[in-house]
Order: sequence, then structure tokens, then C-alpha cells
Amino acid sequence: MPEATSKPLPINPFGGETYRLTLPNTASAAKLARDFVTSLLGVSRHHDLVDDARVCVTEVVTNAHRHTPTPLIRVHVAVTNQRVTVAVADDGPVAPQLLCALRAGPEREGGRGLMLVESLALAWGANTAGEQHPGRKVVWFTLGRPVPDDGRA
Repeated sequence: MPEATSKPLPINPFGGETYRLTLPNTASAAKLARDFVTSLLGVSRHHDLVDDARVCVTEVVTNAHRHTPTPLIRVHVAVTNQRVTVAVADDGPVAPQLLCALRAGPEREGGRGLMLVESLALAWGANTAGEQHPGRKVVWFTLGRPVPDDGRA
């Protein structure tokens, strides 16, 4: 049987410059995260992404605040010339409710926020933070310009 090995995770799997903000799990966390991301996008000249980023980061941080007992909400932002990826980590598990939220119908009062993230983002997802941080969940989204299809296979 081969010996199990683990590869260290790259410091920034998204590429570009990275920024981090750690917030207490309070009602003001979403506003602080939103302002943080807005500032980064302004400085990096991604003005066209600001509105969508504000909506998406507000939704994801608010979900961490409302639906997890995590004491801290961690916001990681990676900025490249073409895109920005925001990852929000909390100490909650990846729950089936997260995926069910995507199927929220118009008759439901809540649960449509992740549908909004899905409609605005180039890509998004949720996973665990791995063996380095067991029990921690990460919800991420990427905004930016799609890579043009140059016809190569």
C-alpha cells in the first residue's frame, strides 16, 4: 500500500494579490466586509465589479453570521487583472441547506441569496477548508471577465 502524502496548499490558490480580513461574528460583519471589498476593488481599478461584489459578499457574510455559531468570519480576497475571488470562511459545516437554498422558489421568504450569487458570479462554490482547518466551511465566488474562447481545444 502506498504511503499517504499530503501536498501543502499554495498560499494563494487563486493567483494575484491577496488580502485578508477577520471579523467578529456580529451584525456589522457584512457591512465591514462589503466596505473592505469595495476598497480593494477601487484601488485595483475593478470599478465595474463593485456592485456585484457588494451584493455577493453581503449575502455570503450574512449567511455566515445568521446560520453558524462561528466566533470569527474570515474574508479572503484575491485580485488579478481580470478577476476577483472572495472566499468567506466560518466554523460551520457545509450543510445540505446550503445546496437546498439554490432551489428556493419565489414563494419562499428567504433562501434566494445564493441564487443571486450564482447569477452574478462567473463561478462559486462551497467546501470544507481541509485538514488544516477541520470543521471550517468556505463559500467562495469569482467575479470578472470571462476568458475569451480562442478556438483552441
